[in-house]
Amino acid sequence: MTALLLVPLLLPFLAPVLARRTLDRLPPATALWVLTASALALAGACVAALGALVLTGLLTFPALAALGELIHPLRTPSDYLVLPVATAATGVLTLGTWTLARSAFRQTRAFHAARAQADRRPAAGDLCVVDSPHPDAYALPGRPHRIVVTTAMLRSLDAAEREALFAHERAHNRAGHHYFLAVAELTAHCHPALRTARDTIRLAAERAADEAAATTVGDRRLIATAIARAALACHASPSTRPDFAPAATTGPVPQRVAALLHPVEPFEGRSHAKRITAFLLVACTVLSVAAGTAGVVDFHHEVEIAQGEAGP
Repeated sequence: MTALLLVPLLLPFLAPVLARRTLDRLPPATALWVLTASALALAGACVAALGALVLTGLLTFPALAALGELIHPLRTPSDYLVLPVATAATGVLTLGTWTLARSAFRQTRAFHAARAQADRRPAAGDLCVVDSPHPDAYALPGRPHRIVVTTAMLRSLDAAEREALFAHERAHNRAGHHYFLAVAELTAHCHPALRTARDTIRLAAERAADEAAATTVGDRRLIATAIARAALACHASPSTRPDFAPAATTGPVPQRVAALLHPVEPFEGRSHAKRITAFLLVACTVLSVAAGTAGVVDFHHEVEIAQGEAGP
């Protein structure tokens, strides 16, 4: 049982490499869905495995076993292995819960502050201009969606670049990218390796918005120029927006600009490479979920035996 529960804790370490390769080989919008779903499944399997390990350790103590209505303490192959693993799992779950709660509080406060600021300003359609000396622009979720831009950012771009920047932010709101970013933030607190996957998901969201804006505007170079100039203007400028509010200036901007200016053309064998990459990530995710499910089911069966409800 313990060995099966360790699989969902180890497999996520493969996710960062597979996630980046998936983004390199799949269209950004498709990659965003695949990466987010995989990260969520890996995080869920990890949390389930950690919970089962914690309960396994607790139910080996007679007093706690009695509270769980067990006839006898849970039998494990070796307390020298189970108890240290259960202790470590308890620490990881406690730390993850604390960091997630702290992040949720900070992000909620930042969202309410940004929303209140936007609601106080007159809006032209979905566009809200905030008077600020710090250049910034982002897509603000909520009802209604807003494109928030500061006066300093407007002064940093010419008219065509402003429209390109707005097209990018509107693409975020249309596609609901804030949901993907929120899920990525959640999974990052479930396993250390998923923090890197969170950054890849953020990059995928920006790449998807770049491509959507390029299609809307019809000028890839203009989108690239607007993103580059906006990023330079925002360099070292403070921003109070929540992390799940996507912005054109986030992520590795040079890589995004290069993807816009030099899109990868289809070539023979590329579809095969796509299938292999997607298969590896999906296989890693399915194996993690399957091992975690089998481990939890095995744990439940052992509990039923200790309660006298099932035979060995």
